[in-house]
Amino acid sequence: MLTNKFPKANLAHLPTPLEFMPNLTKHLNGPKLWIKRDDATGLAMGGNKVRQLEYYVGKAQADGCDALLTTGAVQSNHVRQTIAAARKMGWYVEAQLEHRVDGRMPEYDNSGNPFLDKLMGAKLHYYPVGEDEGGADQAMYDRAEELKKDGYNPFVIPLGAVGKTPWGALGYVECIEETLLQATATGMKIDAIVVPTGSANTHAGVLGGVIGLGLDIPVYGFCVRRDMYAQHERVLVKTRKVLQLLDIDENAVTGDMVKCDDWVLGPGYGQLTEEVEEAIAMLGREEGILLDPTYTAKSMAGMIRMIREGEFTKDQNILYLHTGGTPALFGYPELVAGK
Repeated sequence: MLTNKFPKANLAHLPTPLEFMPNLTKHLNGPKLWIKRDDATGLAMGGNKVRQLEYYVGKAQADGCDALLTTGAVQSNHVRQTIAAARKMGWYVEAQLEHRVDGRMPEYDNSGNPFLDKLMGAKLHYYPVGEDEGGADQAMYDRAEELKKDGYNPFVIPLGAVGKTPWGALGYVECIEETLLQATATGMKIDAIVVPTGSANTHAGVLGGVIGLGLDIPVYGFCVRRDMYAQHERVLVKTRKVLQLLDIDENAVTGDMVKCDDWVLGPGYGQLTEEVEEAIAMLGREEGILLDPTYTAKSMAGMIRMIREGEFTKDQNILYLHTGGTPALFGYPELVAGK
C-alpha cells in the first residue's frame, strides 16, 4: 500500500461497501452508477472523516499525544467524529463550533451533530466568525498551549491548508487502493469519480491515490464552501503535499487534473437549494440512501446535472463517493415539513 509507512490508528469499519445503484441508473437513464459507502465507516454514525482521523490520530499517537482539539461548523461531521475518535482512544477532547450558516431553524444548532457532540461529553467552544479559517485554527492552537499547562500533550487538527500537512488525506489514498481492489474483483472499470470538495482532504487524497497508482480516472469535485477558483488552488496545493508525503514528484499533478465545479454551491455552505432537495429526495426514494444538505446532496446534484447534460455515456461506470453526514439531516426539518 502507498500509505504503509505512516502511523495509523484503527478507527473505521473497513472495507466499506462498493455498491451498484440500479434504480438510480434506470431513473436517470444514463451511465452505470456505483456508490462507495463511506457513510458506513462505523465510528459515531460514520462518514469520510473517520478515514482521515485514522492518520491524524496515528500521527498524534506517534507524537505521544493524549488530547485532541479541532474546529468546524455547528453541524460539522468532522467535529463529531473527532470527538468520537478521542473517546475511543481514551483521550481528552475539546472542539470549537464556528457560526457559518445564517437563517437556520433552532434544530440546526441543537439537533444532529451538535446533539451528538454534547452526548459524547466534549468541552465545546464557540467561534462567531464563519469565514476566518486561520483565526479559528489559531484559537485552537492557543487553547492547546493552555492545556499544556494542565499537563496534557494536545494535538490540533486544523482546517486551514496553508503550511499544514494534510495527514488525513492519506485516508483517501488508501480508500482508492481499497476501491480499486473491489472494482477489479467485480470486473468493473471505473471511468470517473465524483466527490464533494470542502476542506479538500478527501478530494486531494482521492486524486493523489489515482495519480500514485498510475490510473487514468478523472476526479470531479463539487464545491460545498468556496468558489471553484479558490477551491481549485486549495485542492492543487493539498494534492501536491499528498504526493510529497508519498515520495512522488509533486508536479505529477497538473492544474487540468483538478476539476472543481461550484454550480451546486448555491447561497453558500450548508444552504439548501432546489437541486439539493431534489438530490436528497431522489436518493432516498430510488435507493434508500440518505444524503446530507452540506456535502453529499450537493455533489450528487452536480453528478445528476452532468448526467442530464450528457457528460457520460451509458457504457461508462461512474463512482460516487458517499462521505456521510447523516446526522446533519436532523438540522433541516423543512425537508419534510407538510409531508
